[in-house]
Amino acid sequence: MNMIERLQIPRKSIAIRLLYTLLFLIIFELLKLILLLSTLFQFMYLFLTGKYSEPLRHFCNRLSSYAYKIVRFVTLNDNTKPFPFADFPNEMESSEEQVTYQSNP
Repeated sequence: MNMIERLQIPRKSIAIRLLYTLLFLIIFELLKLILLLSTLFQFMYLFLTGKYSEPLRHFCNRLSSYAYKIVRFVTLNDNTKPFPFADFPNEMESSEEQVTYQSNP
């Protein structure tokens, strides 16, 4: 036999994983809506005050880390179920200290 042997995965395990995947795909769609609303709010806040909301930046950064964990789980690249079955993830990368806005010449 080859060095790589075919694994026999029970269909029940596959079905359970599929159900979790569907749940997390629904959660992912909700995350997209939250991200849209957060982005719109951040820009409205920026237009009105001239600065961005630091707490919202950190929340969105954690939200993107959560989305990444979901994508890894649903694409079968990670076996750890994301939140609410685990802790909500911390920021994976720090935010940029200074956000720049470039205008076209």
